[in-house]
Amino acid sequence: MRRLMVDVVTSIVIDAPRNVVAAYAAEPSRAPEWYENIESVEWRGAPGLREGAKVAFVAHFLGRRLSYTYEIVAHRPGEHLIMRTSDGPFPMQTEYTWSDVAGGSGTKMTLRNHGEPAGFGRIGAPLMTMAMRRANRRDLERLKDVLERATR
Repeated sequence: MRRLMVDVVTSIVIDAPRNVVAAYAAEPSRAPEWYENIESVEWRGAPGLREGAKVAFVAHFLGRRLSYTYEIVAHRPGEHLIMRTSDGPFPMQTEYTWSDVAGGSGTKMTLRNHGEPAGFGRIGAPLMTMAMRRANRRDLERLKDVLERATR
């Protein structure tokens, strides 16, 4: 049987310094400010972006309420953050990367979500991919707006 994977990569250029963009975007408690579908965020254990730390999210996506917990897999401040679900509707990994734009005109942020849906999600993988692509684009545009307004 063919495996149905979800793999969505979205990038945007934000007119703000990389350290500012990365610090803001990597902070889970700020996620509801720029992720349209995230309703709440709560640390499971001591807060802090370190390997093994866990963060619980409640979101609404494709008409469903989703609860899932991410575990921080890797974090290099200003460069990347990788989180993987340790509990949730299906295995998913989310990666943020930040890099300077040539000429010093801002920061390129890339958001990648990839995983293998199970159960009903497996059937809807193509729909889920399209919906994630749209949502990620809107979320990065929202992040861009928030950060560019703050750094003017």
